[in-house]
Amino acid sequence: MTTSPNHQNQRVIVLGAGYGGLIAALRLAPHARVTLIDPSDHFTERVRQHELLARAPRPPHPLTTMLRGTGVRHLARRATSIDPTARRVTTDDGQSLPYDRLVYALGSRTGRTPGAAPEQTAPEQTAAERVYTAESADSLRTRLRSARPGTLAVVGAGLTGTEVAAELAETHPDWKISLLSTGEVAAGHSAKGRAHVRTVLTARGVRIEEGRKVGSPEEVDADALFWAASMTPNTALADTAGLRLDPITARIEVDETLRSVSYPEIYAVGDAAAAHSAASGPLRMGCAAALPTGFHAAGAIIAESLGRRPEPLRFGYVTQCVSLGRHDGLIQFVHPDDTPRDRVLTGRTAALVKEQVVRATVGILRLARSSPRALPLVPGLG
Repeated sequence: MTTSPNHQNQRVIVLGAGYGGLIAALRLAPHARVTLIDPSDHFTERVRQHELLARAPRPPHPLTTMLRGTGVRHLARRATSIDPTARRVTTDDGQSLPYDRLVYALGSRTGRTPGAAPEQTAPEQTAAERVYTAESADSLRTRLRSARPGTLAVVGAGLTGTEVAAELAETHPDWKISLLSTGEVAAGHSAKGRAHVRTVLTARGVRIEEGRKVGSPEEVDADALFWAASMTPNTALADTAGLRLDPITARIEVDETLRSVSYPEIYAVGDAAAAHSAASGPLRMGCAAALPTGFHAAGAIIAESLGRRPEPLRFGYVTQCVSLGRHDGLIQFVHPDDTPRDRVLTGRTAALVKEQVVRATVGILRLARSSPRALPLVPGLG
């Protein structure tokens, strides 16, 4: 085990203020000197992005409020390099910050569409005002409200694509919406779950096209296109620093405690980490894993500072929660490894449960600010 400074003298840098990074910073606050590096001044509820496409955005969650009274220093800059040998992070304004432990929580983004230039990222592809992604949700929302109704294709029928198609069909019934999928829609759900998703989408007028492999946006005849076919982890910074990445997922390879297998002073959490547990196997990207992994990485660093050996990550899935508009949804109960059980909740009840789950994520972060030592009592975290 590598040595660690005692308790509150430890310098911890957290990269990224999403679900995983923010809960890690808040849990660490009473035990270390924490610097949270993120260019944004607010916390974004990514699990509500499908709502942002259809409705006015909710009031933001300022980081000044989320961090008030914790002692966490928020540096509103972008990290540009990591030197894991010297244990320093450089930011875009030239600052060079030392650390004893680093939590890499930079999440993920929409992957570039097939056929794009290698250097072209998904948000840059929206310049033609036809292709949109989760990162350009504001622009699509404006277009849907101001332009004459037309056709809109959602490419990718994972959880994000399904939620977007249902939300837009409910809010903009005058638009003709299609959902394009290489495989079966709701493939990760049980037969009951798949049937419910298809029934709701069809009732809302969504045209489902399965077995439709889209090579590039030019192959889709639609006035507007929402690309939800791929997510990619934000691990370029880690790759440049020499951290080993999983060759298939491009996520940071970590051990059972979430330490980088290359540099044990660095922990990776959330979408950027190729995390795994005995019960779940490899963790998929999403908030369901981001909060527990951020919580666990913080606990591991605290254990180190107290001279204890960090425990392996203990995590198992319970449900998949899917919004199908504001008045319908699907709660798919799953085994710990995320495979579906037969049991589901649907309809208005499922919509209410999903909303409570989404609200609970912010509630957990607020609890982490006010009572970080109470976090181990929250089901699903410890």
